[in-house]
Amino acid sequence: MAGRGKTLGSGTAKKAQSRSSKAGLQFPVGRIARFLKAGKYAERVGAGAPVYLAAVLEYLAAEVNFGFIFVKFFSFCFLNF
Repeated sequence: MAGRGKTLGSGTAKKAQSRSSKAGLQFPVGRIARFLKAGKYAERVGAGAPVYLAAVLEYLAAEVNFGFIFVKFFSFCFLNF
């Protein structure tokens, strides 16, 4: 019959996608959400709060890592001649 679409169970199931990959982050959004809820920081935690916090933490980790590499590089270049 035309217009009925596919029958149930005939298609392939979609693979689950994590909230971290949806946001394009490396830090675990689900784990941060769990910690925020378990830590009793607030009665309720919004859906965007753990994503935002994971993005901030990832940015800070990248800045610290870059600063460390920057200092190592220049100390090697200018102190080892």
